Amino acid sequence: MKVTYKGRPIGDTYLDLVVGGLLLVELKAVDAIIGVHTAQVMSYLKATGMKLGLLINFKVPLLKHGITRIIL
Repeated sequence: MKVTYKGRPIGDTYLDLVVGGLLLVELKAVDAIIGVHTAQVMSYLKATGMKLGLLINFKVPLLKHGITRIIL
């Protein structure tokens, strides 16, 4: 993904997964989700113009406990 600031390109980044151009999915395998992980998804949502993101942590005993929904 091309990153722009005030209409000027400033770099590139890679998103883990984008579903249908509407849902951004960020994948993690960490002991605990902390604020910086949520902030990362929020930044990606702002940069892409998407409104909905999922932050999925695979390092949990039950996967449904590792899913966080983030709405911009």
